Amino acid sequence: MTRYGYHASHEQISPGRLLADVRGAERAGFEAAMCSDHFMPWSARQGHSGFAFAWLGAALATTSLPIGSVNAPGQRYHPAIVAQATATLGEMFPGRYWVALGSGQAMNEHVTGDPWPRKPARQERLEECVEVIRRLHAGEEVSHDGLVHVDRAVVHDRPADPIPLYACAISPATAARVAGWADGLITINQPLEHVREVVDTYRDAGGRGPLLLQLHLSWAPTTEEATAVAHDQWRTNVFAAPLSLDLPTPEHFDIAAEHVTAETVAAGVRISSDADQHVAWIREYAALGFDDIYLHHVGQDQRAWLDLAARHVLPALKER
Repeated sequence: MTRYGYHASHEQISPGRLLADVRGAERAGFEAAMCSDHFMPWSARQGHSGFAFAWLGAALATTSLPIGSVNAPGQRYHPAIVAQATATLGEMFPGRYWVALGSGQAMNEHVTGDPWPRKPARQERLEECVEVIRRLHAGEEVSHDGLVHVDRAVVHDRPADPIPLYACAISPATAARVAGWADGLITINQPLEHVREVVDTYRDAGGRGPLLLQLHLSWAPTTEEATAVAHDQWRTNVFAAPLSLDLPTPEHFDIAAEHVTAETVAAGVRISSDADQHVAWIREYAALGFDDIYLHHVGQDQRAWLDLAARHVLPALKER
């Protein structure tokens, strides 16, 4: 049976408010949560970017939810620091934390001042980081010289069972590549046939572990309001690679999105004022075999959505 979780969007909501929201999500009946990890928001209109690892400690300590996060090791985060941070969360909250690793986006990584590598180098760097993190989680002393450098690192505090290292993948090609190392796969909502291809490619390549989905939606009392919220908050998120990966600042995204229409946003965000329609859409993705689906209402005020989820959406989904 699919488990339904809450997505906490650091780029849209301040850390304190988001902490209250994830507690509200637990009260509403969500069974899990996940969060993004941004140094920059997608747009000046979003305007937030709390530090995910600090927030995760507070969120795990003040809820009983299992909570995961995405992370891009290799530039903004050295893999030894990722190994230490994730192992600490795993040691404090056994069995409740996972991390999904990806190759990153320039908007978050350029802040180090280091050059932004081309995609093939970013993929190779990610794979080196995964090896380093796994070895450190296993208690080894690690030295490594490649696209990342590590000198005699040891992580002393670790959970009894290493935390899962999931992979982020949006395309079938990436899904095939990560299948060799990932403990599970997380992707985002796209047209059903494309998502099915991502899932099938991952499994066909030998990919193991759970399948997770982050599903973007916009709900409001009227469709006009839901559409306006989605267009305001998510029109900078409609671009395909390489643009989505290589633009460096929120200002660049805002300029690129000046002429993005609400209809374009609706291709990536499920928009409706009808709760039953949202339930039907979510069930379509659940039917693809996802173990966890993390629902992300793209508005900045989460209270009405959490109330609707508690009263109608989650009970309807759990009927099956």
